[in-house]
Amino acid sequence: MTQRVTNICLTATIAVGLAVAGVATMAEAAPHDKPLQVAIRDVNGIRVGTLVVAPKDRARSRVTVRVRDLPAGYHGFHIHSVGLCDAKAVDPATKAVSPFFSAGGHLDLAPGGHSHPSHSGDLPPLLVGRNGTGSASFLTDRFRAGQLTDADGSAIIVHGLADNQANIPPRYAPGGPDSDTLKTGDSGPRIACGAIKAIKGGKAPK
Repeated sequence: MTQRVTNICLTATIAVGLAVAGVATMAEAAPHDKPLQVAIRDVNGIRVGTLVVAPKDRARSRVTVRVRDLPAGYHGFHIHSVGLCDAKAVDPATKAVSPFFSAGGHLDLAPGGHSHPSHSGDLPPLLVGRNGTGSASFLTDRFRAGQLTDADGSAIIVHGLADNQANIPPRYAPGGPDSDTLKTGDSGPRIACGAIKAIKGGKAPK
C-alpha cells in the first residue's frame, strides 16, 4: 500500500513538473514586442518598399523586406541608429549634402561597439533583380523588435553598392580593412531610408 501511494505521488509530481515546464516553455516562446513597419523611400520621397520587423520569440525577430524601382544588383542593407530620414542632410565632416546622413551610423546595441559586419543592425545584403524588385525574409537574434523604437528610434537604410562585409583578403589589403570599410562594408551612398515605427493595432501585415 505504501509503495502504491509513493508511486501515485511520484507520478503526480512528474506530471505537475512537466506541466510547469510546458508553461515555462510557452511563456519563453511568447512574443512580447510589437511588430514594426516602415515605408522605405528614395531621395525624392518616392516609396520604393516596405520593411516589417515582427517578434518570433523572446530572442529573435523576423525581418521581411520588399522593394521595387531600385537599381539591379546587391545592396548594403542595414538598420541605423536614428529614426530620421532627411534626404537633404549634411555631413558635418565634409559640409556636403549626404542623403539620409541623419540616420546616424549602424545600430549597435552591445557595449563597447563593434565593427562591420558585427553591428547589431548589420543585415544580409539585399539582392534586386533586373526588373528593379527584390524581397527577403530572415530571422535575427541581434535585436528584438522593441529595441528599435527607443527615444531616437532607428531607420532602415538601403545603400547604393554591394556590402563586402568588410571581407578584404590580405592579398588586396595587407593591413586589413580600412576605417571606412569597417563602418559600412564599402556599401556606398544611402539611396533609400525608412524611419521605423510600431504598427497600429500591433499586428504585422501578412
